[in-house]
Amino acid sequence: MKYEYQTIEKPIENVLVKEKGSKFIGFAYPILSENDYKEKLNKIKELHPKATHHCYAFRLGLNGENYRINDDGEPSGSAGLPIYNQLLAHDVTNVLLIIVRYFGGTKLGVGGLVKTYKESAKATLEEAKIITKELETEIEIQFNFSQQNVIFSLLNKFDARVVNFDTQETCSITAFIKTSQKENISDILSEMYQVTFKFI
Repeated sequence: MKYEYQTIEKPIENVLVKEKGSKFIGFAYPILSENDYKEKLNKIKELHPKATHHCYAFRLGLNGENYRINDDGEPSGSAGLPIYNQLLAHDVTNVLLIIVRYFGGTKLGVGGLVKTYKESAKATLEEAKIITKELETEIEIQFNFSQQNVIFSLLNKFDARVVNFDTQETCSITAFIKTSQKENISDILSEMYQVTFKFI
């Protein structure tokens, strides 16, 4: 099974392309979920409330199986699709690409829009550093307070990334582990007394 994918290292913002008076501003963000994309898109809409369009595409998942394309009022297929095609051309996933357009008074026609959204998306991704990452799986583990050292050293051994640690009556940890290690960790945790876990 494939456990690696290509994505962008960090956000890229404000990549400007001009065409016949219209301004196209590109933004690219690494994302891990649909909630991430909604949050980033809302942020851009707040930053550019007077923009004519906020068109976007994203790919999520190891093979980009979860994706969305949005023309935001531009003619169908003239914005979201050329943006999405650049995600494919650069072979990246877990990426949101937004192109904000300020209309400059001259209509570009469908062909002109396709060309300019493609150029804008391409220019934005070319600013990004593309990196290879290992696929991660989220795990939630519940255990007794006295077991926390054992659990932490296990997670440490597997290079897990802890995102939440809660010490109520029973302790609870949420962490990201490498998907390639999922079976190994399952086997070890299954044999531990009074430890429950689930993959989210």
